Amino acid sequence: RTRELCKMLRTIVHRLFPKRILDVRIVCKSTIDHSRVPPLLDDDLEESFVRGSGPGGQAVNKTSNCCVLRHKPTGIIVKCHIHRSATQNRKEARAILTRKLDNLINGEHSVENQEKEHEKQKTRESDRRRKKLQELKKQWKEREQD
Repeated sequence: RTRELCKMLRTIVHRLFPKRILDVRIVCKSTIDHSRVPPLLDDDLEESFVRGSGPGGQAVNKTSNCCVLRHKPTGIIVKCHIHRSATQNRKEARAILTRKLDNLINGEHSVENQEKEHEKQKTRESDRRRKKLQELKKQWKEREQD
């Protein structure tokens, strides 16, 4: 869908501005589709702050800044105690819950899987270029030895 939009935008710009007047190149780098990410509704969430645990001693044991989010429809529970601040832990927990919901609902079309596939594609492309260059060097060496 984004490729079609980019193509349409290119044609419109090139019709308005001929190449002899203005050389315009439109590059759409966004290959990840965020439109399927499910929204988090406050009615579907059950949020509580509990005491954290781990290293940090008395300060960690006394403050209730560990955010626990429960998504009522799916039953997914996320516990976040990364930061010292309750508001930052709340934001982080919501981001984690959104990612988990996206993975659950969209599966292979989730943002995380799209990013992984994009990285795999970049790796395959760089491997292909490296092998091609290696082959060209090998052919050049064989020609030079003859």
